[in-house]
Amino acid sequence: MHSGGPTPVINASMAGVVEEARQQSAITGLYGAAFGLGGLLKEQFVDLFAQSAETMSTIADSPSSALGTSRLEVGPAEIDQVLRICRGHDIRYLFYTGGNGSMAAAAQIASAAGDGLQVIGIPKTIDNDLLETDHTPGYATTARFFACAVRDIGADNRTLPGQVEFVEVLGRNAGWLVAATSLVRHHSDDAPHLVYFPEVRLPLEQLLDDVDRVFGRLGRCVVAVCEGQLDQRGEAFGADERAGSRGKLAMNLGHRLATLVGERLKLRARSEKPGLLGRSWWSDEPRLDRAEARLCGVAAVRAACEGRSGVMVTLVRDPGPAYHVSPGLAPLEKVASGERLFPAEWRNAAGNDVMPAFRDYVAPLAGTIPSYPRLNDIHI
Repeated sequence: MHSGGPTPVINASMAGVVEEARQQSAITGLYGAAFGLGGLLKEQFVDLFAQSAETMSTIADSPSSALGTSRLEVGPAEIDQVLRICRGHDIRYLFYTGGNGSMAAAAQIASAAGDGLQVIGIPKTIDNDLLETDHTPGYATTARFFACAVRDIGADNRTLPGQVEFVEVLGRNAGWLVAATSLVRHHSDDAPHLVYFPEVRLPLEQLLDDVDRVFGRLGRCVVAVCEGQLDQRGEAFGADERAGSRGKLAMNLGHRLATLVGERLKLRARSEKPGLLGRSWWSDEPRLDRAEARLCGVAAVRAACEGRSGVMVTLVRDPGPAYHVSPGLAPLEKVASGERLFPAEWRNAAGNDVMPAFRDYVAPLAGTIPSYPRLNDIHI
């Protein structure tokens, strides 16, 4: 069952579940819940063992969720119905793929089920804010997307100076995605020139001072800002807001900030919001993300067949300079207890850029992002 927003690699996790389940004699059938919890409650299932190997291979390399997903919340009534339906269909394992809210729901179901149903969480979120894991499948691909977007907007900004560009990045309360835009800097004047994190309140005056300083130096400025950024009063700078699955979220934050810069600094300013394209973008890179997503699906099935329940698969990074991860397991209660926010030690003192240690963390995940060539700076 898929839950919450889709990612570019959630189908790879499903493929890993299917492939490993076929190898386990204890598993005689495998169903997919159509459109997540809603489909399970309506007993709308897809027979995953009936899918051809070619179909599953193609789907595994596709973004978004082939099964469909849902943001339905789980309460006592829904949990009772889930357990009743699983008993009625002799379902013994529930592989629950999702993020923070999904792992909390999975923990509740596991607790209520006792020995009657083994519940295994499979990590999934582009926000990279799940506790107990080094990173989450889906983060690397989306991080690369937003980094490339900022690189390309930066190229436009450099071509026609005199403008301030705000790029609004997904991530809600966590700055992992907006921080990854720093990967595309190869020259001292490359975008992004400023990076802001939702973990730190941003006074409007500081933003204006930062932009004014960069513009004074370069005659242009590109700002990467997370969609969940708030000002010193805990407000979204006067932007329009909508109710989300985890509280209010600004609808037009980048546009609002560009408007404020234009009014206060008398500079040309505009905004770009790639938005949901970031979580449905497909690319040959990074292949690592799809491979690790598949690994999590395989590990989930093996954990279930070993008798484990009430746990989520994690990715554990081995120490040392060479990048390598191994699958681990963490109790769902620990995962569901909070959000893994961007570490303070990876932000600079001014709160408007990353520190080198973060680039060491993220570079193996997102891969190398090449810069565009420039003419030699030779004046005749």
